[in-house]
Amino acid sequence: MKTQATLLLALLIGIPVFAQEDHSEFIEGPFASPQEVTETCLLCHDGIDKDIMKTRHWNWLGNEFVNGKGEKMMVGKQNLINNYCISLNSNWSRCTSCHIGFGWKDETFDFTDGNNIDCLICHDRSGSYKKAPTGAGMPDPSVDLVKVAKSVGKTTNRSCSDCHFNGGGGSGVKHGDLTASMLNPSPALDFHMGKLGFSCSDCHAGENHQILVAGHGSLAAGTNHMSCLDCHGEAPHRKKIMNDHVSAVACETCHIPTFAREEPTVTWWDWSTAGQDKTVPPDEFGKPVYDKKKGDF
Repeated sequence: MKTQATLLLALLIGIPVFAQEDHSEFIEGPFASPQEVTETCLLCHDGIDKDIMKTRHWNWLGNEFVNGKGEKMMVGKQNLINNYCISLNSNWSRCTSCHIGFGWKDETFDFTDGNNIDCLICHDRSGSYKKAPTGAGMPDPSVDLVKVAKSVGKTTNRSCSDCHFNGGGGSGVKHGDLTASMLNPSPALDFHMGKLGFSCSDCHAGENHQILVAGHGSLAAGTNHMSCLDCHGEAPHRKKIMNDHVSAVACETCHIPTFAREEPTVTWWDWSTAGQDKTVPPDEFGKPVYDKKKGDF
């Protein structure tokens, strides 16, 4: 492949590929498959695939304490059921369209093949990359792989939005504070992004592609958990009397007193009513309250 030859030449003559943001001069293509793009990435970013294979982003599993078991177990989206998205194996190709890999269509997916990692979903900066809605993580056929591969760089808020702003099948469905409003929020909505210009990765990027989160999974596992205290410490206020409350009152109590402030979120989902031929008008926010495929909201 011509692209491989170009990259290898760059390595041999000492061009600092790793530190360089602009990859366009090293990417030529064409690419017969998205896996070939990843194969090209790994020519320079050697070993990154091994790091990613240890992450929740890749495995959809974490080593977590489970009530009643008395020990940690590997649990997560891959093997749990919930009342929002039901379970993974009820609709493989739709669920895994938000996986950072290619082709997870059933239990035969090879988690040890680094070429199945989708580098583009996180590092595209062209704004044109997207996954096929029911493609098991494969890119939409309309995607120009060469164009996207040439554009890669640091993650952006839009990178994260592709999956996390539409979790559960729609904007704000799964997470009431993750919607398109976070792409360019006001300081009142998100001070760190709207006032200080932060991106998602400024707070959530850990080492070796381990994404830091603040959810039930990270709490249960005791790993990759982040909190306000990481940056603000245990005495973030100017007044001592306010700092005296930090150990007992969650930061969110005062600083995030409400959620779903820009867009409404789903708080109820009944799959048992799916399949009915009925027409139900949307709610006061213009959102559907019934879907034949999904039931009542």
